[in-house]
Amino acid sequence: MDPALVALAGATRGFMPEHEGLALHRAGLEAVATGAGPLVEIGTYCGKSAVYLGSAARAAGSVLFTVDHHRGSEENQSGWEHHDPELVDPLTGRMDTLAHFRRTMEAAGLEEWVVAVVGESSTVSVHWRTPLSLVFIDGGHGREPAWADYLGWAPHVAVGGLLAIHDVFPDPANGGRPPYELWRRALASGAFADVEACGSLRLLRRVGPGV
Repeated sequence: MDPALVALAGATRGFMPEHEGLALHRAGLEAVATGAGPLVEIGTYCGKSAVYLGSAARAAGSVLFTVDHHRGSEENQSGWEHHDPELVDPLTGRMDTLAHFRRTMEAAGLEEWVVAVVGESSTVSVHWRTPLSLVFIDGGHGREPAWADYLGWAPHVAVGGLLAIHDVFPDPANGGRPPYELWRRALASGAFADVEACGSLRLLRRVGPGV
C-alpha cells in the first residue's frame, strides 16, 4: 500500500490500528481479484478504513461503497467514551462526520473509487441487489444495529468472497459482545469459514448458503 496513504489513514480520526488496516487492505485486494463484485463497508466515520479499502478498490479498478448515516454510533454521542466534540455540528448540536469523510477521500485521491451512501444501513441493505466480493462490518456496536448490519449484508457476500468484522473480542473485558456474537454466528451458520485474525479484525470466507 502507498506509504503516503498509510500515513494519511494513521492521521485520520478513527479507531482502527495500522496493522488491522493493512490486513483489511490485503483482504480488499484479494476479494476484488475474484471479480465477484465491488466492496462495501458499513460504518466509515471519518474515512480511516475507507482509505485502506478504497486504495484496494482503486488498485483493482473496482469500487468501494461506504454506508453510514454520519450521525455517529451510540458510543460516539455526548457523554459516551468515544465522543469527539469537534465532530458536532454547531448549528444542530448533532454529530456529523460527512464533511470530514469527504475531506479524507479528497486528500487520498480516492473520490473516483469510493462512493458514499448516506443513510441507515438497514434501509440500504433491504434494497441492495449487487453481489459483493467483500463486506466489512464496523457500524454501531450495540446489539440492534450490529445484528441488523450482519443480517442485512452478510447474504450479499458472493461465494468465495470475504466477510470482515471489526472489534471482535473473545474476552468481554476487552470490548462489547455484539461483534463477537456476529463472528460466532457466521461460523455456526456454515456459510462462512475463518480465514484470518488480526488484532480485533476477523476475516471469513463465504463457502455456502445461509447466514
